[in-house]
Amino acid sequence: ENVAVLLGPGINIKRSPLCGRNFEYFSEDPIVSGVLGTAIVRGIQSQGVGTSLKHFAANNQEEDRMRISSDVDPRPLREIYLRGFERVVKDAQPWTVMCAYNKINGVYASEDPWLLTQVLRDDWGYDGVVVSDWGAVNDRVKGLPAGLDLEMPSSNGVTDRQLVAAVHDGSLDEAALDVAAQRVIDLVEKAQAGAGRVSGPLDVDQQHALAREAAGRSAVLLQNQEGLLPLRRDAKLAVVGAFAEKPRYQGAGSSMINPTRLDDALTAIRAAAGGDVAYAAGFSVAPGATDAEQTALREEAVAAASGVDTVVL
Repeated sequence: ENVAVLLGPGINIKRSPLCGRNFEYFSEDPIVSGVLGTAIVRGIQSQGVGTSLKHFAANNQEEDRMRISSDVDPRPLREIYLRGFERVVKDAQPWTVMCAYNKINGVYASEDPWLLTQVLRDDWGYDGVVVSDWGAVNDRVKGLPAGLDLEMPSSNGVTDRQLVAAVHDGSLDEAALDVAAQRVIDLVEKAQAGAGRVSGPLDVDQQHALAREAAGRSAVLLQNQEGLLPLRRDAKLAVVGAFAEKPRYQGAGSSMINPTRLDDALTAIRAAAGGDVAYAAGFSVAPGATDAEQTALREEAVAAASGVDTVVL
Protein backbone atom coordinates (compact mmCIF):
# COMPACT_ATOMS: atom_id res chain seq x y z
CA GLU A 1 0.00 0.00 0.00
CA ASN A 2 3.10 2.25 -0.16
CA VAL A 3 2.92 3.14 3.53
CA ALA A 4 6.30 4.25 4.88
CA VAL A 5 5.39 4.47 8.58
CA LEU A 6 2.40 2.87 10.29
CA LEU A 7 1.01 5.08 13.06
CA GLY A 8 1.19 2.54 15.89
CA PRO A 9 1.38 0.68 18.14
CA GLY A 10 -0.32 2.65 20.92
CA ILE A 11 0.76 1.29 24.30
CA ASN A 12 -0.59 3.74 26.85
CA ILE A 13 -2.05 2.22 29.98
CA LYS A 14 -5.81 1.63 30.06
CA ARG A 15 -6.78 3.58 33.17
CA SER A 16 -10.42 4.34 32.39
CA PRO A 17 -13.04 2.62 30.22
CA LEU A 18 -13.92 6.09 28.94
CA CYS A 19 -10.54 6.71 27.28
CA GLY A 20 -11.33 7.41 23.64
CA ARG A 21 -8.32 5.52 22.30
CA ASN A 22 -8.58 2.35 24.35
CA PHE A 23 -9.41 0.59 21.09
CA GLU A 24 -5.73 0.68 20.14
CA TYR A 25 -4.09 0.36 23.55
CA PHE A 26 -3.10 -3.13 24.69
CA SER A 27 -3.49 -3.46 28.42
CA GLU A 28 -3.74 -2.18 31.96
CA ASP A 29 -0.38 -3.87 32.53
CA PRO A 30 2.86 -2.17 31.39
CA ILE A 31 4.67 -5.50 31.05
CA VAL A 32 2.00 -6.90 28.73
CA SER A 33 1.94 -3.66 26.74
CA GLY A 34 5.72 -3.70 26.40
CA VAL A 35 5.88 -7.33 25.26
CA LEU A 36 3.09 -6.99 22.71
CA GLY A 37 4.33 -3.61 21.51
CA THR A 38 7.81 -4.99 20.95
CA ALA A 39 6.46 -7.91 18.95
CA ILE A 40 4.36 -5.67 16.71
CA VAL A 41 7.22 -3.23 16.06
CA ARG A 42 9.63 -6.04 15.22
CA GLY A 43 7.11 -7.69 12.93
CA ILE A 44 6.19 -4.57 10.99
CA GLN A 45 9.72 -3.24 10.66
CA SER A 46 11.00 -6.63 9.48
CA GLN A 47 8.96 -5.93 6.34
CA GLY A 48 10.63 -2.59 5.61
CA VAL A 49 7.84 -0.44 7.07
CA GLY A 50 8.40 1.85 10.04
CA THR A 51 6.31 2.19 13.19
CA SER A 52 5.34 5.10 15.42
CA LEU A 53 5.31 4.15 19.10
CA LYS A 54 2.63 6.26 20.77
CA HIS A 55 1.36 8.28 22.60
CA PHE A 56 4.45 9.29 24.58
CA ALA A 57 3.52 9.61 27.39
CA ALA A 58 0.80 9.38 30.06
CA ASN A 59 -1.96 9.91 27.47
CA ASN A 60 -4.69 8.09 29.38
CA GLN A 61 -7.76 10.21 28.61
CA GLU A 62 -9.11 12.05 25.60
CA GLU A 63 -11.25 14.61 27.45
CA ASP A 64 -9.60 18.04 27.07
CA ARG A 65 -6.47 16.26 25.89
CA MET A 66 -4.94 19.37 24.30
CA ARG A 67 -4.63 21.13 27.64
CA ILE A 68 -4.65 18.65 30.51
CA SER A 69 -1.63 17.84 32.63
CA SER A 70 -1.04 14.23 33.68
CA ASP A 71 0.46 14.83 37.11
CA VAL A 72 2.28 11.70 38.24
CA ASP A 73 4.93 11.12 40.91
CA PRO A 74 8.31 9.91 39.61
CA ARG A 75 8.02 6.28 40.71
CA PRO A 76 4.59 5.41 39.23
CA LEU A 77 5.51 7.43 36.14
CA ARG A 78 8.55 5.21 35.59
CA GLU A 79 7.03 1.92 36.75
CA ILE A 80 3.59 2.17 35.13
CA TYR A 81 3.36 4.84 32.44
CA LEU A 82 6.86 4.73 30.92
CA ARG A 83 7.76 1.09 31.45
CA GLY A 84 6.11 -0.28 28.32
CA PHE A 85 7.67 2.44 26.19
CA GLU A 86 11.09 1.68 27.66
CA ARG A 87 10.82 -1.99 26.75
CA VAL A 88 9.76 -1.35 23.15
CA VAL A 89 12.44 1.30 22.59
CA LYS A 90 15.24 -0.81 24.02
CA ASP A 91 14.21 -4.10 22.41
CA ALA A 92 12.84 -2.99 19.03
CA GLN A 93 13.96 0.61 18.21
CA PRO A 94 10.83 1.88 16.43
CA TRP A 95 11.61 4.22 13.57
CA THR A 96 9.57 6.97 15.19
CA VAL A 97 8.12 7.79 18.61
CA MET A 98 5.01 9.98 18.69
CA CYS A 99 4.71 12.45 21.55
CA ALA A 100 1.33 13.03 23.15
CA TYR A 101 -1.02 16.01 23.32
CA ASN A 102 -1.05 16.35 27.09
CA LYS A 103 1.33 17.93 29.53
CA ILE A 104 3.23 15.82 32.02
CA ASN A 105 3.60 17.48 35.40
CA GLY A 106 2.87 20.83 33.81
CA VAL A 107 5.11 20.58 30.71
CA TYR A 108 3.78 19.80 27.23
CA ALA A 109 5.07 16.43 26.05
CA SER A 110 6.09 18.03 22.74
CA GLU A 111 8.50 20.42 24.48
CA ASP A 112 9.71 18.41 27.47
CA PRO A 113 13.51 17.87 27.37
CA TRP A 114 13.32 15.52 30.35
CA LEU A 115 10.91 13.23 28.46
CA LEU A 116 12.16 13.49 24.89
CA THR A 117 15.90 13.72 25.49
CA GLN A 118 16.94 12.68 28.99
CA VAL A 119 14.64 9.68 29.34
CA LEU A 120 14.06 8.62 25.73
CA ARG A 121 17.50 9.20 24.24
CA ASP A 122 20.00 9.40 27.11
CA ASP A 123 18.51 6.75 29.42
CA TRP A 124 17.02 4.37 26.83
CA GLY A 125 19.35 4.92 23.87
CA TYR A 126 16.71 5.86 21.30
CA ASP A 127 18.13 6.90 17.91
CA GLY A 128 15.04 7.48 15.78
CA VAL A 129 12.71 10.39 15.02
CA VAL A 130 10.36 11.99 17.55
CA VAL A 131 7.18 13.08 15.77
CA SER A 132 4.25 14.97 17.23
CA ASP A 133 0.71 13.70 17.44
CA TRP A 134 -1.44 15.56 14.92
CA GLY A 135 -1.72 19.11 16.25
CA ALA A 136 0.13 18.38 19.51
CA VAL A 137 2.83 21.04 19.08
CA ASN A 138 2.40 23.95 21.45
CA ASP A 139 5.62 25.86 20.58
CA ARG A 140 7.89 24.35 17.94
CA VAL A 141 10.82 26.62 18.73
CA LYS A 142 10.79 25.27 22.29
CA GLY A 143 10.01 21.76 21.17
CA LEU A 144 12.86 21.23 18.71
CA PRO A 145 15.78 21.62 21.13
CA ALA A 146 13.80 19.60 23.68
CA GLY A 147 13.89 16.65 21.26
CA LEU A 148 10.93 17.09 18.88
CA ASP A 149 12.18 16.41 15.35
CA LEU A 150 9.07 16.50 13.16
CA GLU A 151 5.79 18.38 13.51
CA MET A 152 2.65 16.77 12.15
CA PRO A 153 0.71 17.77 10.22
CA SER A 154 2.48 20.44 8.19
CA SER A 155 1.95 24.03 9.27
CA ASN A 156 2.35 25.10 5.62
CA GLY A 157 5.64 26.75 6.48
CA VAL A 158 4.48 28.87 9.43
CA THR A 159 6.53 27.12 12.11
CA ASP A 160 9.38 26.49 9.66
CA ARG A 161 9.78 30.25 9.37
CA GLN A 162 9.66 30.53 13.15
CA LEU A 163 12.61 28.13 13.41
CA VAL A 164 14.59 30.09 10.82
CA ALA A 165 13.88 33.37 12.62
CA ALA A 166 14.90 31.83 15.95
CA VAL A 167 18.24 30.72 14.49
CA HIS A 168 18.83 34.21 13.09
CA ASP A 169 18.06 35.98 16.36
CA GLY A 170 20.18 33.55 18.37
CA SER A 171 17.36 32.03 20.46
CA LEU A 172 17.77 28.63 18.75
CA ASP A 173 21.12 26.90 18.24
CA GLU A 174 21.54 26.05 14.56
CA ALA A 175 23.23 22.79 15.59
CA ALA A 176 19.98 21.62 17.21
CA LEU A 177 18.15 22.25 13.92
CA ASP A 178 20.81 20.30 12.03
CA VAL A 179 20.38 17.30 14.36
CA ALA A 180 16.60 17.21 13.87
CA ALA A 181 16.91 17.62 10.10
CA GLN A 182 19.40 14.76 9.87
CA ARG A 183 17.11 12.46 11.83
CA VAL A 184 14.29 13.17 9.37
CA ILE A 185 16.65 12.52 6.44
CA ASP A 186 17.63 9.21 8.04
CA LEU A 187 13.94 8.28 8.30
CA VAL A 188 13.39 9.07 4.61
CA GLU A 189 16.34 6.88 3.69
CA LYS A 190 14.99 4.00 5.81
CA ALA A 191 11.62 4.29 4.10
CA GLN A 192 13.18 4.33 0.65
CA ALA A 193 15.30 1.30 1.47
CA GLY A 194 12.26 -0.56 2.76
CA ALA A 195 9.96 0.32 -0.13
CA GLY A 196 9.15 -2.66 -2.30
CA ARG A 197 10.64 -5.23 0.08
CA VAL A 198 7.26 -6.97 0.11
CA SER A 199 5.81 -7.26 -3.39
CA GLY A 200 2.12 -7.36 -4.18
CA PRO A 201 -0.59 -8.01 -4.89
CA LEU A 202 -2.14 -8.67 -1.49
CA ASP A 203 -3.48 -12.21 -1.12
CA VAL A 204 -6.89 -11.30 0.31
CA ASP A 205 -8.02 -14.90 0.80
CA GLN A 206 -4.87 -15.86 2.68
CA GLN A 207 -4.93 -12.78 4.90
CA HIS A 208 -8.62 -13.23 5.70
CA ALA A 209 -8.04 -16.84 6.69
CA LEU A 210 -5.17 -15.79 8.94
CA ALA A 211 -7.27 -13.09 10.61
CA ARG A 212 -10.07 -15.58 11.16
CA GLU A 213 -7.67 -18.12 12.68
CA ALA A 214 -6.22 -15.49 15.02
CA ALA A 215 -9.70 -14.42 16.14
CA GLY A 216 -10.76 -18.00 16.77
CA ARG A 217 -7.64 -18.93 18.72
CA SER A 218 -7.88 -15.83 20.91
CA ALA A 219 -11.50 -16.44 21.96
CA VAL A 220 -11.84 -17.66 25.56
CA LEU A 221 -14.94 -19.43 26.94
CA LEU A 222 -15.34 -18.34 30.55
CA GLN A 223 -18.47 -20.30 31.43
CA ASN A 224 -20.44 -23.13 29.89
CA GLN A 225 -23.45 -23.44 32.15
CA GLU A 226 -25.28 -26.79 31.97
CA GLY A 227 -23.13 -27.85 29.02
CA LEU A 228 -24.97 -25.56 26.63
CA LEU A 229 -22.08 -25.42 24.19
CA PRO A 230 -21.32 -26.63 21.65
CA LEU A 231 -24.75 -26.22 20.11
CA ARG A 232 -26.15 -29.28 18.37
CA ARG A 233 -25.96 -28.98 14.62
CA ASP A 234 -29.50 -30.29 14.35
CA ALA A 235 -30.88 -27.91 17.00
CA LYS A 236 -33.65 -25.57 15.98
CA LEU A 237 -32.00 -22.15 16.42
CA ALA A 238 -32.95 -18.49 16.45
CA VAL A 239 -30.36 -15.72 16.33
CA VAL A 240 -31.44 -12.47 17.96
CA GLY A 241 -29.56 -9.18 17.82
CA ALA A 242 -28.76 -6.71 15.05
CA PHE A 243 -24.99 -7.07 15.58
CA ALA A 244 -25.19 -10.71 14.45
CA GLU A 245 -25.89 -9.42 10.95
CA LYS A 246 -23.89 -6.18 11.05
CA PRO A 247 -21.14 -6.63 13.65
CA ARG A 248 -20.01 -3.71 15.79
CA TYR A 249 -16.26 -4.15 15.85
CA GLN A 250 -14.62 -0.73 15.71
CA GLY A 251 -15.02 2.91 16.56
CA ALA A 252 -14.62 6.05 14.46
CA GLY A 253 -11.80 8.42 13.63
CA SER A 254 -8.36 6.82 13.52
CA SER A 255 -9.81 3.41 14.40
CA MET A 256 -11.93 3.21 11.25
CA ILE A 257 -10.75 0.35 9.05
CA ASN A 258 -12.26 -0.64 5.72
CA PRO A 259 -11.87 -4.44 5.62
CA THR A 260 -11.41 -6.32 2.37
CA ARG A 261 -13.96 -8.84 3.68
CA LEU A 262 -16.13 -9.09 6.79
CA ASP A 263 -17.50 -12.23 8.42
CA ASP A 264 -20.67 -12.00 10.47
CA ALA A 265 -22.10 -14.33 13.11
CA LEU A 266 -25.44 -14.92 11.42
CA THR A 267 -23.92 -16.13 8.15
CA ALA A 268 -21.41 -18.32 10.01
CA ILE A 269 -24.07 -19.88 12.25
CA ARG A 270 -26.32 -20.62 9.30
CA ALA A 271 -23.41 -22.23 7.45
CA ALA A 272 -22.48 -24.36 10.47
CA ALA A 273 -26.07 -25.37 11.21
CA GLY A 274 -26.67 -26.53 7.68
CA GLY A 275 -30.36 -25.63 7.88
CA ASP A 276 -32.85 -22.89 8.55
CA VAL A 277 -31.93 -20.51 11.37
CA ALA A 278 -34.49 -17.90 12.36
CA TYR A 279 -33.26 -14.33 12.78
CA ALA A 280 -34.63 -11.16 14.34
CA ALA A 281 -32.77 -7.89 14.85
CA GLY A 282 -34.51 -7.20 18.17
CA PHE A 283 -33.42 -3.55 18.25
CA SER A 284 -32.27 -0.71 16.05
CA VAL A 285 -29.21 1.50 16.44
CA ALA A 286 -30.35 3.83 13.68
CA PRO A 287 -30.45 7.48 14.74
CA GLY A 288 -34.02 8.57 15.28
CA ALA A 289 -35.49 5.09 15.70
CA THR A 290 -38.82 5.58 17.45
CA ASP A 291 -40.18 3.76 20.51
CA ALA A 292 -42.82 2.16 18.32
CA GLU A 293 -40.17 0.82 15.95
CA GLN A 294 -38.10 -0.56 18.84
CA THR A 295 -41.18 -2.20 20.35
CA ALA A 296 -42.06 -3.85 17.06
CA LEU A 297 -38.52 -5.20 16.72
CA ARG A 298 -38.62 -6.62 20.27
CA GLU A 299 -41.95 -8.31 19.54
CA GLU A 300 -40.52 -9.79 16.36
CA ALA A 301 -37.57 -11.19 18.38
CA VAL A 302 -39.88 -12.72 20.99
CA ALA A 303 -41.86 -14.40 18.24
CA ALA A 304 -38.70 -15.77 16.60
CA ALA A 305 -37.46 -17.11 19.93
CA SER A 306 -40.68 -18.76 20.99
CA GLY A 307 -40.65 -21.63 18.54
CA VAL A 308 -37.04 -22.87 18.77
CA ASP A 309 -34.85 -25.03 20.99
CA THR A 310 -32.08 -22.49 21.54
CA VAL A 311 -31.71 -18.74 21.14
CA VAL A 312 -28.31 -17.24 20.35
CA LEU A 313 -28.57 -13.69 21.65
